[in-house]
Amino acid sequence: MMQTNEKELVQNLLSTPKKIAIIPHRNPDGDALGSTLGLYHVLKQLNHEVKVISPNDFPDFIAWLPGSETVEIFEKDKENTTDFLNTSELIFTLDFNALHRTGDLMAETLGKISAPFIMIDHHQMPDDYAQVTISDVNFGSTCELLYNFLTDLKLNHLINKDVATCLYTGIVTDSGSFKFQKTTGNTHRVVADLIDKGVNNPMVHESLFNTSSYSRLQLLGRALENLKVLPNHKTAFTTLSQKELYEFNFQKGDTEGIVNYGLSIKNIDFAAIFIENKDEGIIKISFRSEGSFDVNEFARKHFNGGGHINAAGGKSLLSLNDTVNKFIDILALENKQ
Repeated sequence: MMQTNEKELVQNLLSTPKKIAIIPHRNPDGDALGSTLGLYHVLKQLNHEVKVISPNDFPDFIAWLPGSETVEIFEKDKENTTDFLNTSELIFTLDFNALHRTGDLMAETLGKISAPFIMIDHHQMPDDYAQVTISDVNFGSTCELLYNFLTDLKLNHLINKDVATCLYTGIVTDSGSFKFQKTTGNTHRVVADLIDKGVNNPMVHESLFNTSSYSRLQLLGRALENLKVLPNHKTAFTTLSQKELYEFNFQKGDTEGIVNYGLSIKNIDFAAIFIENKDEGIIKISFRSEGSFDVNEFARKHFNGGGHINAAGGKSLLSLNDTVNKFIDILALENKQ
């Protein structure tokens, strides 16, 4: 819930038409794109001039979301997107809580902007760049938090089929199709209302999960071939090299969800995937856990990352092989059992 002064400030900011930018984190997922586009459709109905500006492109499995064709990509058109940002009167940042999550160049651009920021996010330890910070780690998704935000502002009458579809998509993806721990009774009450507003929920699930290409399935096969189990640490991990990504015609989003296969193994409560990205000169890492093992803390402490207790990401500047060896050494040193 917003404090009364925050609510009044937001209502005042939105009371007259403004030029507004809405920003997701870099490499946007279903919750990031769903929340930003959901808010976009609401603000358009209030006669604001609105643009969703994504740091980089988003994967095909969410590219069908209503309004996705209007999203402008910062790294593809720095001049025009920077001009819009610099002349915006209000900036929303959704599904992240630190400007560096947009990438170095976009973070530098955002850091120079004097317009007020509104943050809506559900990750731990938010930075203090926003005039209004709506941050609650008890929510399983930013989309569910955004639904509450709109309800607090008495704007939920503007949740039409397009808005509802965007919000539903973010809730589905960030809740692991309603199976993660932060899926509450309220989550299902929100989802019920969204379905009542016109969401074609079978279509959403089909679009998200049943659109694999042949090469993507082959890539999954290679990742499963590479899977290693460390039973003493209740841990499973896999790797994908840049060469393997090329071999199977990697497209953005093709590795989504692969990390979860390690968690499906009996007696495993920690899983990781290490993906080589030679363009960026990093190893991109995703961590997942079940139960009380805190992968957010693990990612922050060892791999310059963060996220949630049971889902987090990080990166390494070492080689793929050295990164994996570092990971195994850390498990041994911390005596994870």
